[in-house]
Amino acid sequence: MLSEFDLIKRYFQRARPGRADLGIGDDCALLTPTPGHQMAISSDMLVEDRHFFAGADPFMLGHKSLAVNLSDLAAMGARPLAFTLALSLPAADPAWLDGFSRGLFALADAHGCELVGGDTTKGPLNICITVFGELVPGHALRRDAARAGDDVWISGTLGDARLALAGYWKEVALAGADHAQAAQRMHMPAPRVALGLALAAQPVAHAALDISDGLVGDLGHILAASRVGATLEVDALPAGPVLARQPPELRRRFTLAGGDDYELCFTAPAAHREAVLEAGRASATAVTRVGRIEAKPGLRLVDAQGVPLDLQVSGWDHFS
Repeated sequence: MLSEFDLIKRYFQRARPGRADLGIGDDCALLTPTPGHQMAISSDMLVEDRHFFAGADPFMLGHKSLAVNLSDLAAMGARPLAFTLALSLPAADPAWLDGFSRGLFALADAHGCELVGGDTTKGPLNICITVFGELVPGHALRRDAARAGDDVWISGTLGDARLALAGYWKEVALAGADHAQAAQRMHMPAPRVALGLALAAQPVAHAALDISDGLVGDLGHILAASRVGATLEVDALPAGPVLARQPPELRRRFTLAGGDDYELCFTAPAAHREAVLEAGRASATAVTRVGRIEAKPGLRLVDAQGVPLDLQVSGWDHFS
């Protein structure tokens, strides 16, 4: 039987200094950000049977646990530095821990982000990560910075993660290969860190956030914080490759309010359109212009011809 300290030493303690002056093995980690930069900090919790299915693949779960946090840094235009992990486990299962830690560290290494501390205990499976990043003061892509006249942009594609969930829940019938392809987006989201850095570098964009609870709900946070409104061209929303083959009604619903996409929604001045496209090319990330920010409050949904659409959709609410 693994003890708590054996578990940490075997699966989570790594012999490399990284960006921490002091990391796992002491009471606190000590981080030194680059001179002239400020820290960006975010936490996310994943709870079994709420955020992921019981029996989820541990490698994929390790990846997603960190990915959702790195996505928050991407939305601010911050460079990842380090993270902590608080892990509640029903049992110290070596096979599960091996898969989880490999998925976790594969993504961490890809982004130069070091595990510097945390906690473990016995209990229902619950994963909480706090991530630390850095950025140049004044360059953060804040939710309250959208301005009337800005374009609204989306990275990547939307809706395949929600389509995969619909397949699991038997809401829709999907062929095995289609379900597996869509489920990859649900279980292994790609945090858009490189794009976020490119958008914040000049800065190119005004406001941004990551789409975790559905575009309608998340864009609503930008509108509320910035005290503006927007018009969104629904059929311009970039559907995932599997969702793109589904009926139009389903495409509209899942691109607007699917959730679990972890793409970036951001606003930028119309004069910066070429700079936005260049940021997409530099980060190897597709970007699509889907609407505009307006002074009039509220979110208006229109079709390709600008005709208003009466679609009853809303973002995900963890307490609904």
